[in-house]
Amino acid sequence: MAVHRKRFRVEDIAGGEMPVLDVTEESGPMHTEIMAELRAIRAQMARSGQAALPPSEGVVAQEVAETRALLDTYRAQIEQCEKLKVELDLIHDAIDRTKREIATLHGKSFDGGEMAKVNGELGAVVGGTEQATQQILEAAESIDQAASAMSKVQSADQQKRLADDIQERVISIFEACNFQDLTGQRISKVMNTMKFIEQHINSMMDIWGGVDAIKSHAPVPVDTRSEDEKLLNGPKLAGDVGHASQDDIDALFD
Repeated sequence: MAVHRKRFRVEDIAGGEMPVLDVTEESGPMHTEIMAELRAIRAQMARSGQAALPPSEGVVAQEVAETRALLDTYRAQIEQCEKLKVELDLIHDAIDRTKREIATLHGKSFDGGEMAKVNGELGAVVGGTEQATQQILEAAESIDQAASAMSKVQSADQQKRLADDIQERVISIFEACNFQDLTGQRISKVMNTMKFIEQHINSMMDIWGGVDAIKSHAPVPVDTRSEDEKLLNGPKLAGDVGHASQDDIDALFD
């Protein structure tokens, strides 16, 4: 049925009637669809308007501050990475130099031939010293016996033979003393090898910070010798301390 509505004053002035919207049951669905479409358009326009609005100054300042903080973080991380790379390069260089020193030692000193030569030289020193000592002792004993016999014989021929024997034994002592020259040469070869090793070991110690840095990592020495072994310090060298002097030994018998 028709919908009755109130007449407005504008209609009376116009002298006519406004058309009456006849909302029937048939026009209801179309009206609903139109309203729904209008609501959808209005919502879309609202979203578009919000997206098109420029950001406020506070939002921009916050984004700038966050960006700067992120850049500062990245910059600090890059600096730390650069420092780490420098340290790693130093470690790599130290390891490489140490490997070269070890290779030099292995090639010049620690290989089988060189160390066998050093051992041979030291063995020759010990053997030559022992042989010369034995020869000197035998010659001295023969001289002593010949001198004793010379004082008891009266014959000039016997005395001459004994004198010749003594002179021969003295020459034998002089010959035996030549071991000192051979021993000095052999020990010089060993010392040169030891100095070569010491030089390269010192170079490796310098690579890793010097003697003081190495000492800080060295374990505390522990003397595991027995009481009697601690008294055996061997022959005294010039400047050694802890050795009893001859006067101290003589005082024990006073």
